[in-house]
Amino acid sequence: MGERAVRVVVRKFDGSLHWHHTMLRLGQDEYGVWLGAPVGTIYGKGEESEVYATQEPRVMLFPRDAWWTAMFQEAPARLDVYCDVTTPPEWVHTGEVTTVDLDLDVCRTRGDASVYIADEDEFASYQGRYGYPPHVISHAENAAEWLSAALRDGTEPFATRYRAWLAQVS
Repeated sequence: MGERAVRVVVRKFDGSLHWHHTMLRLGQDEYGVWLGAPVGTIYGKGEESEVYATQEPRVMLFPRDAWWTAMFQEAPARLDVYCDVTTPPEWVHTGEVTTVDLDLDVCRTRGDASVYIADEDEFASYQGRYGYPPHVISHAENAAEWLSAALRDGTEPFATRYRAWLAQVS
């Protein structure tokens, strides 16, 4: 992967490792930095040796100064868009980006394009477990609300913009 390789590190609020994998830097636009993962990209979960390989091409968008990231997937994935509500992405250097997962996820299904918020129970539970400060809770809830509306009404980059990026790894 060379100089295009970017290590993606997702942690929980207590600093523990959640997800980690390497993707290819595809480029950037007004929405942020786009990374791609071809079929077979290896994802690791936590500190354990649990890994899985992607079954579909996917791209991730790391927006600037937003409390979310977005993953766009080809079939056979059931979801075409999966947004994680996170702290704003931080670029350690050009080859590594980190975020903190805040548990809320906003998803859009491939078939009927229905949109839903997942893991609201986890978000509520982890507020106490990890001691989320009020401003983090507020940013997370606002991000989930905005993402839900954007996925429903076709706000870019959720309408068509992502398809050009996805075509680069499909």
